[in-house]
Amino acid sequence: MNSEEKVRILQLAYAGALADAVLRMGRDGILPKVTQEKRTEQMRTGKAKAEQFGISRPEEVFSRLTEIFGCATWEMKTENGGFSAETKSCKLCAIAKRMGAPGPCDMYCLDPMEGMVKGLAPDMKFSVTETLWDGLKCRVELGR
Repeated sequence: MNSEEKVRILQLAYAGALADAVLRMGRDGILPKVTQEKRTEQMRTGKAKAEQFGISRPEEVFSRLTEIFGCATWEMKTENGGFSAETKSCKLCAIAKRMGAPGPCDMYCLDPMEGMVKGLAPDMKFSVTETLWDGLKCRVELGR
């Protein structure tokens, strides 16, 4: 097995573990509480987390996380003094749906990304306009 195959297997295992955690928290009725607590934490620690991943600009949040986790491949476009990021597939979302889990998007993807973006650029707006959980793509618009 080569290292690319190992990385792909680890990425799938990681997405599966996250989906399983959401499934169990949903069953236990604690998912909303944990999601809110994690959001608060992500907003507070976003800058440090971005630095840990070697991210120095908001645009890199999407490209670097794609490289590391391989869960979603984000495409970015410059728009209206900012940019948008969009993806049409997400391993975590697909696995969670197959398991019958609640949506994992905020706790494990969108909130951490927003925390990093705002940690690097506190005045930047982060607006989620669609997610793969409810729509055909995940789309985030960022601007000042």
